[in-house]
Amino acid sequence: MFKRIQNIFSIPELRHRILFTLGMLAVYRVGCHVPIPGINADVLAEFFQKTEGTLLGMVSAFTGGALARMTVFALGIMPYISASIILQLLGVVFEPVERLSKEGEQGRKTITKWTRYGTIVLSIVQGTGIAVGLQSMTIGQAPVVSSPGIGFILLTVLTLTSGTAFIMWVGEQITERGIGNGISLIIFAGIIADMPSAVFNTLRLANTGALSPAKLLFVLVVVIATVWAIVFMELAQRRLPIHYAKRVVGMRNYGGQNSHLPLKINMSGVIPPIFASSIIMFPATVANLIDIPWVQKAAGWMAPGNLVYYIFYVAFIIFFCYFYTAVTFNPVDVADNVKKQGGYIPGIRPGKATSDYIDSVLGRLTFAGAAYVSLVCVLPTLLVSGLNVPFFFGGTSLLIVVGVGLDTASQVEAHLISRSYEGFMKGVTLRGRHG
Repeated sequence: MFKRIQNIFSIPELRHRILFTLGMLAVYRVGCHVPIPGINADVLAEFFQKTEGTLLGMVSAFTGGALARMTVFALGIMPYISASIILQLLGVVFEPVERLSKEGEQGRKTITKWTRYGTIVLSIVQGTGIAVGLQSMTIGQAPVVSSPGIGFILLTVLTLTSGTAFIMWVGEQITERGIGNGISLIIFAGIIADMPSAVFNTLRLANTGALSPAKLLFVLVVVIATVWAIVFMELAQRRLPIHYAKRVVGMRNYGGQNSHLPLKINMSGVIPPIFASSIIMFPATVANLIDIPWVQKAAGWMAPGNLVYYIFYVAFIIFFCYFYTAVTFNPVDVADNVKKQGGYIPGIRPGKATSDYIDSVLGRLTFAGAAYVSLVCVLPTLLVSGLNVPFFFGGTSLLIVVGVGLDTASQVEAHLISRSYEGFMKGVTLRGRHG
């Protein structure tokens, strides 16, 4: 392992990219501890202690606790992700956006520009809501905001919007000049920031006797098994064979090659559990803000550990798995591209029959992926509520951490392969190449 790390850092370009990524993530983590002016931190911390298991608690976990501390990065990167998802959905129902997505590099740049504008608009809206909500919030007799007024609202909106814009810039810089996907790594850094405290709390429970050695071993085995299952399922593919017919052009034969169409089991990634968690946690979030009997009752039904919670949570995950897969993958376009390139699936006629076959295979894969995502997301909740054992990372967080880790590792491996290929080709003169 140490020899592999030494090989990675022996490549100057890869070393600079990794160090640049770590430096930008360090800047992000520093900003997560710079508070907004005018906030009573002790009163705010008391409020966020009650939001565990709500939408606010989930968002705070994704921001690495920046929302609970109400820092300049309190909104995190979530407005950017929301704007990206909105534009992806518009690409299906709104023709101008769909046309842009098919225009190559220029269309991609335009969509990226629209995503940035959408991020700023969403940040302003969310920042205004947070500022107004903080002004009217009191815990006991203590107000959260020491000096409320229009000045506090403007300052908070400007600070939060600037913070999100800076995080967006950091993510783009990491993607361009670092290693891995910058936006994903920012979420990754926010989630694993709580790992040291989670490990410390687990060891403290074990030392005090609140957590028996058997339970501690059980939690460790479940964590390892869950991570292994996520890695296995995220890398799993169904490969549809593609054959290309031979073509004769002049005196040469072209084609006749065999390839495959890879279909991932989990095509939708972590979007379904994020959407499902947001919807299922909404009643609990509202119940923390307003004291109405029927709202409190609904929040109790949707609390983790309740059967209604598990039924709706799994149903929402399955729905969004199918929905997001249908949005991002079009079997008709894939079948047309295969047909244009002279390819076909053995035993399946090109055209509509091919698209129907791909759609049927994708439907079965999506069901298997939805079942796997549901199990990973529900298992931690079952451990906490059913067996009364600590599990400090939710299923969604584990999916994000493992998925981002695999993607970053694959990019590092791609750089290593590229370096080896350049070394192999060094000093070789290719036919037709002069000088």
